[in-house]
Amino acid sequence: MTIEEKEKELIADFSIYEDWMEKYEYIIELGKDLPILKPEHKTKENIIVGCQSQVWLFAEKKGDKVIFTAEADAIIAKGIIALLVDVLSNQTPEAILNTELNFIKEIGLQEHLSPTRSNGLVAMVKQMKLYALALKNS
Repeated sequence: MTIEEKEKELIADFSIYEDWMEKYEYIIELGKDLPILKPEHKTKENIIVGCQSQVWLFAEKKGDKVIFTAEADAIIAKGIIALLVDVLSNQTPEAILNTELNFIKEIGLQEHLSPTRSNGLVAMVKQMKLYALALKNS
């Protein structure tokens, strides 16, 4: 499934919910489904700088695809990183680098986050793109 197809699916999923409290609950549920990060990947080097809570992100290349795994110590942050992992994992580095991640705006995510969480979201996306860039030629 392409990034665009995953984004369309997420936009449709979020459109079911009437208000932002329900959408936050959905984001929290997504975080609960995030696979647990292996202890050896939960290192200081894998912490995303710029997040209010601690968020760990690990990336590896399998074939021509980037696989992301992540964990966070706060439920909303965990849900947000779960959204991003769902959309960007198992994609080529080029696809990750070239995506605009329109779903963030479409579902209204950034405008419904506190300024510190919004900064964290930007930091998460930036780190995922940096990993894609680093893995592009490996």
